[in-house]
Amino acid sequence: MSPLTTLRTALSSIGANKLRAGLTLLGIVIGVAAVISLMSIGRGAQAAITERLEALGTNLLFVQPGAASQGNVFFGQGSASTLTLEDANALLDPVFAPSVAAVAPELRSNGQVVAGRENTFTQIIGVTPSYPSVRNVAVDSGEFITRGHVDNRSEVVVLGSSVSETLFGFRDPVGQTVRINGRRFEVIGVLESQGGGAFGSFDDQVLVPITTAYYRLGGQRTPQGGVTVQTISVQVKSADSMDSAVREIGTVLRLRHRITGEDDFTINSQQETIEALEETTDTFVVFLGAIASISLLVGGIGIMNIMLVSVTERTREIGIRKAMGAKRKDIMLQFVTEATLLSLGGGLAGVVVGLGLSRLLDGRSLGGQDFQTTFSGDIAVLALVVSGAIGLFFGIYPAMRAAALHPIDALRYE
Repeated sequence: MSPLTTLRTALSSIGANKLRAGLTLLGIVIGVAAVISLMSIGRGAQAAITERLEALGTNLLFVQPGAASQGNVFFGQGSASTLTLEDANALLDPVFAPSVAAVAPELRSNGQVVAGRENTFTQIIGVTPSYPSVRNVAVDSGEFITRGHVDNRSEVVVLGSSVSETLFGFRDPVGQTVRINGRRFEVIGVLESQGGGAFGSFDDQVLVPITTAYYRLGGQRTPQGGVTVQTISVQVKSADSMDSAVREIGTVLRLRHRITGEDDFTINSQQETIEALEETTDTFVVFLGAIASISLLVGGIGIMNIMLVSVTERTREIGIRKAMGAKRKDIMLQFVTEATLLSLGGGLAGVVVGLGLSRLLDGRSLGGQDFQTTFSGDIAVLALVVSGAIGLFFGIYPAMRAAALHPIDALRYE
């Protein structure tokens, strides 16, 4: 029997019971739509995070205390800080570190910020005046922290946009006072909104002078004295100077810390951070796809069930076709074709539904988080291939059972 005849016969058999075929397709449609929509959400979240990190600049290096773990960009937490504010200032030496353009040391903690009857628990970051230029942030109103604020340990604060909205609504908070961990601070500025994406907001933070964060809001002195810092963000003069900057920073810190063995600090680039994050989010996206694929498996079992019922219902038809000279492979091919057509039809419909869902969810807010979806053609192709393979796999057993029927037994079947 020719392939065209097999295809026509399969389509005719499917069309003979449209309701049953439609319900069988539904399982595949839901599975494919779930795979596409969830993977679109995962890739959208990945793109949003990567875009936000890249906006900070690709010519950034991050110096943190502690040794790297197995070459990863994640650092050992809980070890005593080995970096100080003096270390950060030493990296600006034009003789020992000519590739360094600017540095922005940071000291992070969490605390309660209160304004009147409103309060929020947020991240408190001790910074220096170079923070806006190095980390690519801008002040929306008021002013930023100055060198005088740092030298005098002034109790002033710059609010992130979401913190400002939580505490003051749409009023301008500049000149108002807030309490951070019980201490009174004057609001001198508000940062421009940076956006947050699906994994938290970059605006949910407040900035204070780094010396104030250390001396007024807690901190632990190092054995050698000085203000400890958790991160030193280093802006390199050009992307071509990244390797030179790493060597220069390493040399300066080893000399200052009198290191003769293993380094007590780690240097990583923004690109390394992005790559590591992409690896993590890739795992997350695959995990989402694997969960959604369970419904595809259920849809495949539904196809096998229907095809087994179809074999039973058409036993006499199979006997007649075999008696008229149909070969075993012709019978088997027909039933496999029917199962594959069902799964591919469901796959095509699922792609359309999944694309519609991803477009519908793009930019929508749910639970305080904004969804960003990214539809990719390779996801659709993969979903179609998998749905076709599922139809083929789950259609083989019913087809083999149909092909194995003896013509006389099939004709006698009631």
